[in-house]
Amino acid sequence: MSHAPFHIVLIEPEIPPNTGNIARLCGATGSVLHLVGKLGFSLDDRYLKRAGLDYWPAIDVQRWQSFSELQSVFPSGRFWLTTKKAERSYHQVSYQTGDFLVFGKETQGLPDELLAAYPEQCIRIPIFSPLVRSLNLSTAAGIVLYEALRHTGRLK
Repeated sequence: MSHAPFHIVLIEPEIPPNTGNIARLCGATGSVLHLVGKLGFSLDDRYLKRAGLDYWPAIDVQRWQSFSELQSVFPSGRFWLTTKKAERSYHQVSYQTGDFLVFGKETQGLPDELLAAYPEQCIRIPIFSPLVRSLNLSTAAGIVLYEALRHTGRLK
């Protein structure tokens, strides 16, 4: 397994600035960014590059055709699927260095069949207003990643 503290997995991200912001987050924390499936933009997109600023050389970006392909390369990986449909909150997890934090596309989240296949690995970020459906993808990634870093003692 990689020596990265954590892995951020984005399944079919759609909005370039969100992915760029998450890429910068990965660069800042030494985490690996995994982009899975069909992207809603080109990796050459100027908004993606702009959001990542000049940090792209510090970011380890891996590209995968499918989630199953990623899992086959990391068969012992622990994957935490972030969804508003989960019972368990993100802060109730015993994170381990090297865990994979998985996020779905901005408009639909993670596919129901993926959530159904791994119910024990589903986590949510509480939202207290019934008027708000979800958080921004890059905000959600930052919340969960920094909790995982805190939990594993990497924040000093």
